[in-house]
Amino acid sequence: MSKVHTTNYVNTFIEIADDCKAEMGTVPPTKQEKTVANLQFDMIFNQPYTFTSDDVLFTVYARRNNIAEVELPTARVAFFAKGQPCFRASPLTKSYGWGVHFDQDAKMAIFAKGSQRYDELKNDKSLKQLKAMKASK
Repeated sequence: MSKVHTTNYVNTFIEIADDCKAEMGTVPPTKQEKTVANLQFDMIFNQPYTFTSDDVLFTVYARRNNIAEVELPTARVAFFAKGQPCFRASPLTKSYGWGVHFDQDAKMAIFAKGSQRYDELKNDKSLKQLKAMKASK
């Protein structure tokens, strides 16, 4: 059996990247076709603590690649058979000013930089604290 990779975190907060230009959490601009940032934002913002990181990343991948519903289970296994970038590499954390909180069940919610909740989570010593990856090296 091949190794199954995961992007899920538990009791963790991902702070925005050091080089993020957003002064506060910003809704990703809508383009002709929804971007990865739009799709991630819509799923997490509208349904906080409903999905894991794996759920969001695979759903966005499947939607952008027009994977048929009957193929989803097989496609998900193939998707996680190799490592995937986690939410430290998400455009939400790198470009749009959103911190990501993962609860004890690995379910996630996003909080805008500049909000009281963002600051509380960033300073919560009971959470594992991570930083999003910088956009530039």
